[in-house]
Amino acid sequence: MAVQQRLLVRVILTEADIRKVELKTKPATVDLLIDSVKDALQINYSFSLQFKDPSFDNELCNLTDISELPERPTLKIIPVLSLVEVPIPGLTSSEQLSDTFSQADTDILSGSSQERQRQWPEVFDLYIPKFSVDVEYRLRQANLLHLRDGTHLIPSKELKHDILERLAETMYALKAYPTNAEFEAVASALVRTHPCLKEQGSVSGWSGWKNSLKFKMGNYRTKMRQLGHRDVTVNGGKHGKHSPCGDPPNKRIKKPRRGEVNYLPDYPDGQDDSSLEDARQFMVEEMKKKTPNGALIKQKMDLTFALRRNEVVKDKPAINQICQRWPALFTEHQVCLEFSRVAGKSLRQEFYEALDHHSPRLMEIFKAKRGLTGQVLADLMRQTKASDVTEVRCLVLRGLPVILGDDPSTFFKACFDIEDEGGSYSDVPVGILCHEQENITPHTQSLHHNASSVGIILEGNTVMDVESLPQAMYIVFGLTYALHLNYPKYMKNTFDFFQQVLLNLGKTDLKPKLQTLKNQLAM
Repeated sequence: MAVQQRLLVRVILTEADIRKVELKTKPATVDLLIDSVKDALQINYSFSLQFKDPSFDNELCNLTDISELPERPTLKIIPVLSLVEVPIPGLTSSEQLSDTFSQADTDILSGSSQERQRQWPEVFDLYIPKFSVDVEYRLRQANLLHLRDGTHLIPSKELKHDILERLAETMYALKAYPTNAEFEAVASALVRTHPCLKEQGSVSGWSGWKNSLKFKMGNYRTKMRQLGHRDVTVNGGKHGKHSPCGDPPNKRIKKPRRGEVNYLPDYPDGQDDSSLEDARQFMVEEMKKKTPNGALIKQKMDLTFALRRNEVVKDKPAINQICQRWPALFTEHQVCLEFSRVAGKSLRQEFYEALDHHSPRLMEIFKAKRGLTGQVLADLMRQTKASDVTEVRCLVLRGLPVILGDDPSTFFKACFDIEDEGGSYSDVPVGILCHEQENITPHTQSLHHNASSVGIILEGNTVMDVESLPQAMYIVFGLTYALHLNYPKYMKNTFDFFQQVLLNLGKTDLKPKLQTLKNQLAM
C-alpha cells in the first residue's frame, strides 16, 4: 500500500498574517484542498486560492488544478463574496431555510455585515481613515506647510467635526466602548499621520484630540442607539431617561470586558425573532439525527449567532436550558467557531501555538520553584515524558494554577469508576472530570494525562466528553466566551492568563502575579 503523502503549505491570509499548515494527506482536488485549509485554520467564509508559480518567477496565479502545485507551495487566500439570501414568496421561513442550506458547497456567513470581524489593532496608524475629498485636500496642504516651516493648523469647527465624526465611525466599527488607552492610541495616530494637527502647548500634542474623541464617541453611540444597534441599546437606560419602559437606571453597563469583538451583534438583515427561531428549531431537529449535516449546522449557527448571543448575554439562562435550545453548541467544532464569532480568533490553533511556545520557559520556571509549590511541581514533572507533546501540555496546564496561586482541586475532578461519573458535582460551576484508567496508581493521579476520556462540567453537569486534558482546557475556555460565563473564582488567575497572555485578548492591566509571570516568560 502506498504511503499517504503529507503536504506542507505556506498560507497567506493577509500581509500581516502568514501561517504554516501541515496537511496529513495531499488533497486530490482543489476543492478538497480548500476544505482542508478551512478546517486547519478554522476559516468560516468562502474563498478561492492562488499559488506562487515557479514557472513565472513565483508570481501569483489562480489555482485551478491540484497538479500545478509545487512540492511546498505558498498559497494566498482570496475571499469570495456570497449573495445575500432573498426571501422566496409563498414559502415559510423553515422551507426557505431548508432550500437555502441544502447547498452544502455554499458557505454563507449570514449577517456577517452586521458583525465585527477583527480585534482592535496593536498600532492604529494604518486604521486612520481617509476623510472627505475637501478635508483630505486641506490636511495635505497643511501638512506641506508644516513640513516646510513648522506651522500648525488650527482647524475650524466644521473641519474638526468632520475629522472626529469619521474617526468615531471607524472606532465604532471596531469597538463600541473604547478604553482610555485606545482613545489615546487613536489621537496619537491621528497626529502622527497628520503632523499639522499637533496641538501647541500640549505635552503629548494630542490630549485635546483625545478628549474631543471621547465626547464625539458618546454622541456617535447615541446615534447608533437611536438606529437600534443592540450593543448600545442594551445600555439605553443607563441614566433612566432612555429607558423605554420607565425602568430604573442601569447600574452595570453591558459591554465587552474580555476582548469580545461581537459582544451583542445586530440581527442579520431581513431576519427577526420569528425567522431566527424557525432556524433554531430546524437545527435542533437536525441534531437529533445519527449523523447531522455538518455544513447545514454551521450555516444555521452562523445565521442564529445574534439570537443566541442575545439570549446568553441578556437572559443568562441555565446551562441545561442552553443545552436543550442549542445542542450543536456543545461540540468541539462549534465551540471553536463560536469563539471565532465572539472574539475574532482561532481558538484551538492560537491556544496550542502560544502554549507550546511558552512551555520550555514555563518548565524552567517550574524547576526553579521551591517550598511546597516546588514539591507539587516536581511531582508533576516526574510523571512527564518531555518528548511527548500532550504530556508536556498537561504538565504546563496543571502547573499554571499552582504558580499563579489558584485552587485547582475544585476545578480538576477524577473519576475511577464508570458508575462514579454520575456523581454529584453540584459544587463545581466550571470544571474538568478525568475518567482515569483502571490500572492508574494514586501517585500518578494528579497529572491526568493517562485519562481514558475527559468530561467538561458546567453548573454541576457533564456537558461534553473529549479525548485529552489540553483539549478540554481550550474548550472550557471557549465555552466561557460562547456562554458568557464568569471565570471560576478558584481558577481566575489561570483563565486570565489564557485570555491576556496566551491569546492577547483585552487591554486591561495585568494583576501583579500575572505581570510577574509574563515578565519571566519574556526573559
